[in-house]
Amino acid sequence: MISIQHISKSYKEVPAVTDISLEVQKGELFGLIGPDGAGKTTLMRILMTLLVQDEGKATMNGLDVVKDYKKIRNIVGYMPGRFSLYQDLTIEENLNFFATVFQTTVAENYELIKDIYVQIEPFKKRLAGKLSGGMKQKLALSCALIHKPEILVLDEPTTGVDAVSRKEFWEMLKKLQQKGITILVSTPYMDEAMLCNRVALMQKGQVLDIDTPQKLVENYDRKLYAIRSDDMHRLIQDLRSWEKTDSAFAFGQYLHVTGKEDEVEAVEFEKYLLDKGHTNLQVLDIPPTIEDVFMELLQNQ
Repeated sequence: MISIQHISKSYKEVPAVTDISLEVQKGELFGLIGPDGAGKTTLMRILMTLLVQDEGKATMNGLDVVKDYKKIRNIVGYMPGRFSLYQDLTIEENLNFFATVFQTTVAENYELIKDIYVQIEPFKKRLAGKLSGGMKQKLALSCALIHKPEILVLDEPTTGVDAVSRKEFWEMLKKLQQKGITILVSTPYMDEAMLCNRVALMQKGQVLDIDTPQKLVENYDRKLYAIRSDDMHRLIQDLRSWEKTDSAFAFGQYLHVTGKEDEVEAVEFEKYLLDKGHTNLQVLDIPPTIEDVFMELLQNQ
């Protein structure tokens, strides 16, 4: 449904995306995962016919993003990163407006948005600008779906939204996927990567790896330790300055640490840190997360 072949785009001298190639299959929920500045938004804007690439080719259900841009806009639903609906229109007015733009009606495609819209329908007379983050998110998704698109493109839809609304949003995406809609979603949240069928890990305009989240985690073959002590600030400094440490990154209440060539055992880390005067020390052997995979890929760049 989505084919990207050697796409590159620069803003003056600054490369935004460099030689990106990937494919999204029909009915797939595909994630672009990476921090701010990774190139996710630029890539999505190219797919949405809002930017023209410098090099390469991209198609949406066989339609070229440059030559067939008018046709593409009829088959794709888009939710940009910033809330872009009319803040001085009500929920109901926004939805009716977008239905009219695509020459349809809310009634005609109500079944597609019903599960989402019923949650905000009691507030349909409220101005969009007065909505909470979670309600804005549901309204934007309803407006993106009202013309019954074949492909849904969502640019960081859960950024700045509370944890409960994030969970609800991904449950809605799963239901839409079951209806046969192909979904491309970008997110900086690594936990959301695990909810996708496949992901592309991105950094500085390049794709580091593409696979299922489970495969990416399975392919991580390093010895990994979670370490904490009473003085976490000094702990990370001591670990990073030790010649036997390969990497040490903060993960919540712990540091995730690897040893040089995976030859450093837990007892060696423990002895070194006790000698440094650390108290209430914990050194645990742990399985990797998708974030550990991402950090390792960055190290190897």
